[in-house]
Amino acid sequence: MLMTNAIAEENKLNGTLDWQITRYIYEYPESTMGLPLTRGLRSPAIEGFASATSVYPGEQIDFKISMNPAGAYTIDIYRMGYYGGKGGRHYRQIGPLDGTVQAVPMETIERLRECNWEKGASLVIPEDWPSGVYLAKLSREEPQPAQSYIIFVVKRRGPADIVVQVSDLTWQSYNKWPGVNSLYDDGTPYLWYQGTNVRVSFERPYSKYSQIMEAPLSCGSGEFLLWEYPLTYFLESEGYDVAYCSNLDLHGDSALADNCRVFLSVGHDEYWTRQMYDNATAMRDAGVSLLFLSGNALYHEIVTYGGAGGTFRSFARHKRFMDEHELMGSSSFGPGYGDWTVTKPEHWLFEGTGMRQGDSISGLIGWEYHGAPFKDIEGLEVVAANHLVGTAQSDDDRPNPEHGRHGAVIYPGSLGNWVFNAGTIWWANGLSSPPGHIPAMGTFGRPQGVDSRVQVITRNLLAKCLEPSRLG
Repeated sequence: MLMTNAIAEENKLNGTLDWQITRYIYEYPESTMGLPLTRGLRSPAIEGFASATSVYPGEQIDFKISMNPAGAYTIDIYRMGYYGGKGGRHYRQIGPLDGTVQAVPMETIERLRECNWEKGASLVIPEDWPSGVYLAKLSREEPQPAQSYIIFVVKRRGPADIVVQVSDLTWQSYNKWPGVNSLYDDGTPYLWYQGTNVRVSFERPYSKYSQIMEAPLSCGSGEFLLWEYPLTYFLESEGYDVAYCSNLDLHGDSALADNCRVFLSVGHDEYWTRQMYDNATAMRDAGVSLLFLSGNALYHEIVTYGGAGGTFRSFARHKRFMDEHELMGSSSFGPGYGDWTVTKPEHWLFEGTGMRQGDSISGLIGWEYHGAPFKDIEGLEVVAANHLVGTAQSDDDRPNPEHGRHGAVIYPGSLGNWVFNAGTIWWANGLSSPPGHIPAMGTFGRPQGVDSRVQVITRNLLAKCLEPSRLG
């Protein structure tokens, strides 16, 4: 696909493989507050976080960094993309700087940890930096080499054909830093807590990802390198005009609705605010196409704390969404694994795939999914469906006689736009396998890798959604 736009031109520039972490050091502290820490979740040798999840060019972002022991470090900033197959481009080096040991804060009664750390460096984003997902790689050499990431998004002022939303509210919900302080920790060892009265904050580093697989070389990047990076790599390799935003921008940045034709939810996009839901619905009704290349999306609604002008830096679980299918067309569920099986091969989605009734893309559904019950929306079609393994025995919040049935759906908007729901966290794993990507794996399944049929379906979707519309 040959396109001419700023992102296509950007990806003609020289890339590098050096954005990848190669030296991760972690510790196994005996306990925190009497509870064992599992699998070396953090890297006290060097770790940090950014003062904002996303910024526009011209705005300042601060990096707050701790080192133990104190010493010198550098920050190398990379933009993630295609770049001739390298996956990232080096934008700036900051340092060497002097780093110190910064305190781990006491937890509150809600198990909240907010780091009041001094900033190690600040950066005003240059006006010519393109929208993208950026990794700041932190590196120290003494007394032994160690590295970790800080992740942030640079947004775009003005229109883009496609806006990709990173799922950072979900990344933060599962972030255990410094060891037992995710939304799923209530002080009880070894159990997943799913109640209220637990709060998490963006004012802390991301620990090593710790759900269904080991991913130490992603430390500090949330879940981006696992479930979302292959979509970025694919879109930019194809030359699409794409920009990026945070979950928090769908919540509080009103410019999104006017500045995109297609809005993408990707990967593990579980945690939303009610305002995000309302804003996405308004985008759909205004003619923006919504593509849910994700699973378990809109499962939990959160309540926010602090901030001004629509921003916030901490949040708690509020309740289960019960109306997500009114937007997505299908319902959101936890674990479930299986093959993505076609039910309507005559649909334009499948043009050029060669797929027939009952053909499957093996292992593409997982580790969480969308499915029945479906919303009775005019024009809604179930284009793929299958029964899954490894599902929960019941869903007490929503009695479902078809529990464990995956369903991918599509329905038309009122202004020539479309809503598509692939119904799997692992959709992007079928699009590309870039360097540094950490392949998906679950308890009961895994995707088999890049599949040309997933690529063709995605191209068909984007071609249809980018036909002339209200935005021309």
